[in-house]
Amino acid sequence: MRSEFPPATARQIVPWRTLAVLAVVVLLAHALVLQTRPARFGPAPAPALQRPPAFATRSIALPPPTPASPPPAPAAPPASPAPQPAAKAVKKPVLKKKVPVAQIPPAPPAIESVAEPIQPPVAAEAPPELPATDGTLFPAAADAPQAAPADSPAATAAEPAASAPAAPPPQPEFTPVTAMALPASVQLDYKMTGSAKGLTYHAKGELVWLKSGDSYSASMTAKALFLGARTLSSTGQVSEQGLAPTRFSDKSRNEVAAHFEPEKGQISFSANTPAVPWTPGAQDRMSVFLQLGGMLAGNPAAFPVGATISLRTVGPRDADTWTFLVEREEQLSLPFGDLATVKVSRQPRREYDQKVEIWYAPVLSHLPVRNRITQANGDFVDQQLSALKRP
Repeated sequence: MRSEFPPATARQIVPWRTLAVLAVVVLLAHALVLQTRPARFGPAPAPALQRPPAFATRSIALPPPTPASPPPAPAAPPASPAPQPAAKAVKKPVLKKKVPVAQIPPAPPAIESVAEPIQPPVAAEAPPELPATDGTLFPAAADAPQAAPADSPAATAAEPAASAPAAPPPQPEFTPVTAMALPASVQLDYKMTGSAKGLTYHAKGELVWLKSGDSYSASMTAKALFLGARTLSSTGQVSEQGLAPTRFSDKSRNEVAAHFEPEKGQISFSANTPAVPWTPGAQDRMSVFLQLGGMLAGNPAAFPVGATISLRTVGPRDADTWTFLVEREEQLSLPFGDLATVKVSRQPRREYDQKVEIWYAPVLSHLPVRNRITQANGDFVDQQLSALKRP
């Protein structure tokens, strides 16, 4: 029988080239697996084993510090009053880092003048009880400089100064007294409303007028709750020319006064301000209201609407000329009642002069039934008659 399988030698013989190719392929496959397996299939390296990125550093050389220099010797005081230019300030060098640098102390400022500048006279400080006044019981502008009287030495010395304000207009002539009619003794009560630095306040006013023979006394007192009282007083003689004051005082916590000395031809002041010349017919800031009313009552035809009246008026520290204009006849409605009045107003001559408005009632012997004083800064006080009492 013939076998169906080929001989063993025929089945086992494989071409050697085929075996060589297979061996090479197997070797290459193993080599490839060994090289790529750790990167593709192995665990990711721990973060601590990762190398941080490298960075570059550089160093900056600092400039050498500036050697300190000894401070300059203090400058000797100038030998002459001529102004010296001020030393220029030394600028500090700008450095990238704070480095100790010697500081040169600035030179003292140059002396501009050896003489003290001329200062305007300073108004008296306001007492805490009531606002400061300017001859009446009304608040004066605290920031307004008090001008010296035209005939005082202070005003004469200040005239040549370059920084002095323009001189006021010339003094008008005083109005002569042709007739006088003064009222009998009386007490007037007023209701007062005012405004000072934006604050509105209320107070009570009282005018006491006493006439006995050839002498008189007049006082005006203002009283306000929590503010105290302030009183202006005038005493003197009565003549055909009206009132002749001998003493005027302004009293709050302290008292300042003016003394009329016709025998010496002067008016002196207790506030140590220079005396001023006395002139016939001179009034103080209390008596002027009654003197003006007496002139209107004595000869009303001499002072029609549009007429002016000029009176020498003395305060506690100086003297000036007050000029009043007869403005108009006016009907008023007051706490006392309705009254026909004549309005008279003071005409300011300088920037900081007060505006004074007075209403006289002919039916009440030309007594002042309303007063309104307005400051240059807008502060004002309005005083209206509320009651009248006869002694």
